[in-house]
Amino acid sequence: YTDSPLRAYENEAGVQAPVGFWDPLGLSKDGNVETFKRRRATEIKHGRISMLATMGYITPEVTGKFPGYLSPSTELKFADIPNGLAAISKVPAAGWAQIIAYAFFVEFSSNNFGWV
Repeated sequence: YTDSPLRAYENEAGVQAPVGFWDPLGLSKDGNVETFKRRRATEIKHGRISMLATMGYITPEVTGKFPGYLSPSTELKFADIPNGLAAISKVPAAGWAQIIAYAFFVEFSSNNFGWV
C-alpha cells in the first residue's frame, strides 16, 4: 500500500528493515508531520530524563554523597538523605518547590531550540 500517509515517515531516522516505520498504536496514522516531530522530541526528552534519573540513583551509591548540609536551617545533611523513593519524605517542601520550579523553567525555556 503505497498511498498510506505513513509512507511520509519511511526516511526518518530509526526506520529499519524489515519492519520499516513501526507505529503499533497508530499515533501517526493521520500523517501530520508536526505532531510526529513533537512526539519524537518528547520521546527523546523523556529518554534523557530517565537516563539522568538512573544516574542520580546510582551515583551516590558508588561515589558517595556531597559533604555538608542540604538544609542548614533544619540541620539536614546530604548524608541523611536515603537513596530512591525513601528520599521523597526526607527532602523539605522548599527543596521540592525548587526542584519543581527548575523543571518548569527547563520545560518552558526549551521550546526555542529548534528540536521540534
